[in-house]
Amino acid sequence: MSKRILVMNGPNLNLLGIREPGIYGTDTLESLCEQVKEAATAYGATVDCFQSNHEGALIDALHAAMGVYDGIILNAGAYTHYSYAIRDAIAAIKLPVVEVHLSDIHAREPFRHVSVIEPVCVAQISGLGVGSYLKALELVCGEETI
Repeated sequence: MSKRILVMNGPNLNLLGIREPGIYGTDTLESLCEQVKEAATAYGATVDCFQSNHEGALIDALHAAMGVYDGIILNAGAYTHYSYAIRDAIAAIKLPVVEVHLSDIHAREPFRHVSVIEPVCVAQISGLGVGSYLKALELVCGEETI
C-alpha cells in the first residue's frame, strides 16, 4: 500500500517565486509541489499539497489529515515561531510531521531561530530550498532515518 503524504504550506508561501527570491528562491509554490509529487513516485507514495495564509485553516487541515495521510511535511511560515495552536494540533493528531523551511532559519533574524512546533515534529529541515521538502519526503516515506 502506498503512503499518502500531505505537504502543507503556511502564510505568504503562495508568493514563492516573487517574494524575496534571494532568500526563498525562484521556484513557485506550484513548481515546488510538482517537484515533491514527482519525487514521491520513486517511493510509491502520493502527495497532496495545501496552502493557506490562515492559522485556523492550517489547523483544520492538520485535524482532517488523521486517518487519511501517513505523514505531513509542514512549512508553517511565520507561524513556526509563535503558533502554539498549530503546535497543539500537531501533537494531537499523532501523525509524523516534518517541519521544513526553504531558508536556514538559524542564520536569519533572531526571532526566526525559535520554532515552537519543532518539539512535536519528528524532524526539522531548513536551508536546502526545495531540497528541504525532498529530504522530508525521504523521511516520511521511510527512506531516510530520523
